[in-house]
Amino acid sequence: MTEQAAAARPVAVWRIFLGWARPYRARLALGLVLALLSAASVLALPLATQRLVGQVAAGDPALGWMLLIGGLVVVNVVLNAGSWFLLDRTGVILTRDVRRLLASRFVRVGIPEFDRLRPGDLLARATADAASADDLAGYVLVGLGVHIPVIITVIVFMAFLDLVLLGLMLAVVVVAFLAFRLVAPRIRSASMATAEAVGTLTADLERALGALRTIRAFGAEGAEEARLHAAAEAVRRARTRASLWEVVSANVTGLTYQLALLTVLTAGAARVATGTIGVGVLVAFLLYVFYLIGPMQNAIQALASYQSASAGATRIAEALDYAAEPGYEPPPPQTDRSPLSVQFDFVHFGYAARPVLRGLTFTAAPGTVTALAGASGAGKSTVFGLIERFYEHEDGRILVGGRDIRDWPLARLRQAIGYVEQDAPVLAGTIRDNLTFAAPGATDAELAEVLRMARLDQFVAGLPDGLDTTVGHRGGTLSGGERQRLAIARALLRRPRLLLLDEATSHLDAVNEAALRDTVRAIARSVTVIVVAHRLSTVMDADRIVVLDRGVARAVGTHDELRRSDRLYADLLSSQLGGAAPVAPGVPAS
Repeated sequence: MTEQAAAARPVAVWRIFLGWARPYRARLALGLVLALLSAASVLALPLATQRLVGQVAAGDPALGWMLLIGGLVVVNVVLNAGSWFLLDRTGVILTRDVRRLLASRFVRVGIPEFDRLRPGDLLARATADAASADDLAGYVLVGLGVHIPVIITVIVFMAFLDLVLLGLMLAVVVVAFLAFRLVAPRIRSASMATAEAVGTLTADLERALGALRTIRAFGAEGAEEARLHAAAEAVRRARTRASLWEVVSANVTGLTYQLALLTVLTAGAARVATGTIGVGVLVAFLLYVFYLIGPMQNAIQALASYQSASAGATRIAEALDYAAEPGYEPPPPQTDRSPLSVQFDFVHFGYAARPVLRGLTFTAAPGTVTALAGASGAGKSTVFGLIERFYEHEDGRILVGGRDIRDWPLARLRQAIGYVEQDAPVLAGTIRDNLTFAAPGATDAELAEVLRMARLDQFVAGLPDGLDTTVGHRGGTLSGGERQRLAIARALLRRPRLLLLDEATSHLDAVNEAALRDTVRAIARSVTVIVVAHRLSTVMDADRIVVLDRGVARAVGTHDELRRSDRLYADLLSSQLGGAAPVAPGVPAS
């Protein structure tokens, strides 16, 4: 963060907080009013005590003043409890709202933005950092909104009692305040470092837990332990540094209290001895010193808490600024079920400074199976990312159903597409949860049909809990092939007009692979299918195969045509299936 941004942050944090608190401003205002009334009842005690001392010293009845003091104490307790309940409850609600805002932003964050983020750090922002809303509503708002007015009021009352004692005490307070001004930036810096370190630790934990089997398989437990231990140590160092400055701040306050009380006692006793002030005035002034120290401690602690909370609020604001797709309501059910054509016309696209597609042109006719083949890194999976509009192409034109892809409402476009990703992600929950994730209103009959089409029906029927069997974290209780078939069933349940299969059979055995090829061929009568294929055995019967090389369509044709006419396709085929593939004389290798 730049120095300019750091300097501007205090104002920005308050603006952020007031934006969060706007729906609850009446509740916060009532909590502040109750807190101020509670403070006022406390401030009346020294004056009542002065009168009580005077009455007792004069031998006059003092029962009325005693009852008044007792009543003020009861009122203070009730008002203070009501204030803290309101403000604490509002802080909890604000924290919930902030977490909802973050959750909504995270599930809609743009894929290019998400590619550069660490999921673990996002979790830290939604958990630890979100608690800053509670701190701002409770400790900071009360500390600054209530205790500062109380401090000012107490100083005014002290001025009426004795200006000399007030001057001596304020000299001590000013020194303490200047000392805190030196400490505050260090608390803010250390708190930000702590939040960043917690984010790194959470990200490293997420990384390790997400690849636990790989870590075990390669005997990398020691290396991962070292990484996690180092991240935990970084959190400890950052938190220790923050705690150090917080302790310094607290001790400055405590030292101020000691010096102020000692100064007033010494100077006050001297003034009583000379007859300048009476004993009742000194007692009242000492009580005000006592009542002043609490608000001063709370105000300084609130300023320290503000430095810590501002670090969390700043990280939340950064997260809420992540580029995101626009929100949209789920579109109405599709009425047009006809298959969609897909056309790429000289499409260019790259990741950062790395170009991937360099003028790609091909057409997938409606109701056909089109396969994308080529070496790794040729841009096959990127094509799917552009069709889903996870990324926006830079030049050229993409048509879906004869319509420019950018003219499609995003929700309607994705509603028409069934997408099976390369790693076939499965969500924690049950098999039913994973299927209905794509179509919440699906009936059991529809579920049974897609399970049959994906050749999962017998597998599910053999499970004790059937569709309600839990699949573990990321589908850990399922085999790779079962996860892929579940992902295919989920895509089919959507009843898409365009089905995108990104190496969707890579984990299947030969029998299931052949059966699913038959299924794809059958559904292609009513759905356009585009398949990314690394294993060419899965696409030999495709209507059209597009061979990608360095981001362009090098050749287009059927399997039989390409194995005779395109050297690259023939080489890929030969490397996978073995044996030499005949290639027409004179066909270049590249």
